Amino acid sequence: MAQEFPFVLNVIGPDAVPDAFAAALPAKRGAFITLSPQRAFDWPFDGDPAETLAAARTIAAAHNWDVNVVAAANRRKQLLIADMDSTIITVECLDEIADMMGLKPQVAAITERAMRGEIAFEPALRERVALLKGLAVHRLSRVYAERVRLTPGAKPLVATMKANGATTLLVSGGFTFFTQRVAADAGFDDHQANVLLDDGTRLLGTVEEPILGREAKLRALNGAIAENHLDPACTLAVGDGANDLAMIERAGLGVAFHAKPVVAEAAAARIDHNHLDALLYLQGYSEPEIVRT
Repeated sequence: MAQEFPFVLNVIGPDAVPDAFAAALPAKRGAFITLSPQRAFDWPFDGDPAETLAAARTIAAAHNWDVNVVAAANRRKQLLIADMDSTIITVECLDEIADMMGLKPQVAAITERAMRGEIAFEPALRERVALLKGLAVHRLSRVYAERVRLTPGAKPLVATMKANGATTLLVSGGFTFFTQRVAADAGFDDHQANVLLDDGTRLLGTVEEPILGREAKLRALNGAIAENHLDPACTLAVGDGANDLAMIERAGLGVAFHAKPVVAEAAAARIDHNHLDALLYLQGYSEPEIVRT
């Protein structure tokens, strides 16, 4: 199938109708394949992928449908590397910590600029962490318990890929206090993040150097590729902010998830409307194959 039809139009969304996209596809195309009834389908084709994608997204613009074109070969990835804040979880942990000190507006404004790529990540992180100086360490547990929630679809994404032999890695410009807990909750094999420094009782307002940012996330991906002896084409990276761009552009399938414009424009694929299990449909998984617990 991949040789005859090297590309797949993948459509995800409520009541997505295959017939609506017939005009967007070139003449040489196969039969559409239902992945989830009335929610997701594939349509294999041979033709210009950029032209097909542009035409299909024009059709989908009036609906909450995510439309992408992916290569038919190597669809099921053997490595998942994922950002945490606003990707695997629904919040930005640093902003929520700041809220405990009544500083969320100031900190969130810096976070937004950094995620949009308007300012460098590392100095922005140092600036925000400095504002947290003096916060009692035990209050981090309250942030986790009260504010941190997994994004819908996170558990099925990780569980399904692991059930099919993939390695899963959570990488974050946030903090290990949260990544170790989120990784356990979502089922990731491993995690990497920054370390908040404290005196045993209160935060010092500093973070352990060097900071894990954009280039460190790329190194994490390259390290996982080497350690697992993978073809880069067999990897999937997902994130929402500018510090995720390097790993998203390097991965075989780089996905911008509800992302900032600079990320959405650069990524090979984007999910703007659906949950994280959409990344399984992008890989060609059908509903009966998805592990939902």
